[in-house]
Amino acid sequence: MPRCLCCTGEKMYSMYTVTDTFKLSPEYFDKDVEKVATEVLQGKYEGVIDKGMGVIIAVFNVRDISDGTIYPGDPATHHSAKFDVLAFMPKVDEVIVGEVTELVEFGAFVRIGPMDGLVHVSQITDEFLTYDKRTPAFVSKRSGKSLKKGDMVYAKISTVSIKTSVKDSKIALTMRPEGLGRPEWASMSAAANARRSKGPGGSRPRR
Repeated sequence: MPRCLCCTGEKMYSMYTVTDTFKLSPEYFDKDVEKVATEVLQGKYEGVIDKGMGVIIAVFNVRDISDGTIYPGDPATHHSAKFDVLAFMPKVDEVIVGEVTELVEFGAFVRIGPMDGLVHVSQITDEFLTYDKRTPAFVSKRSGKSLKKGDMVYAKISTVSIKTSVKDSKIALTMRPEGLGRPEWASMSAAANARRSKGPGGSRPRR
C-alpha cells in the first residue's frame, strides 16, 4: 500500500492522503484525465482492507496528476497522483450504534459502517433469552426484552480481527453493560426491578 501522508483523528472513521500511480489506457487518451484517474483509483481501493488504515470506503479529491510516462512495449501512459481516502477501522471498547441485520440461534449480527459485528447470545443481555424461530427474535421472559432484525442497538466492541478482506474479518460485540442494547431496555429493566422489589401483590416486602 502506498505511503500515507496524513491522518485526521484516532476515531473509527479517518481520512488519509495517499500517493499512488495509475495507468491510462490509449482508449482514454481523449477523456478527462482527472475523471478517469478517479474511476481507476476508486476501483482499485474502495472496499479493500489496509492493515494500517482499515476498510477503504471512498476515494475522492484526486489531484496533482503527473505527466504520463510511456514504457517500452506498453501503449498506456503511467501517472502518479495524490488523493484522499475515507477509511473505517473498528476500535476495541468503542460504543457504536448499529442495525441488527440478521438473527441466528447463536447470536445477532449488527451493521457497523461497512462491516457486520457479532453479538453472541451470551452477550446480548445478562438475562436468560429464548430464541423464537418463527419471528425470529430473542426474548427475555423476565423483563420482556426482545431483539429482532431491524432493531437499532447500542453495543461495545469487544475484539477485532482484521484480515485481508471484509468477509474474513471478525468483530465481536457485547450489549451486556448497563445502557447498551435497544434504547428502551433501560426503562424496561428499571420497571422489572421495581416490580421484584415490591414483592407479591405489588406491595413492598416487610423488613
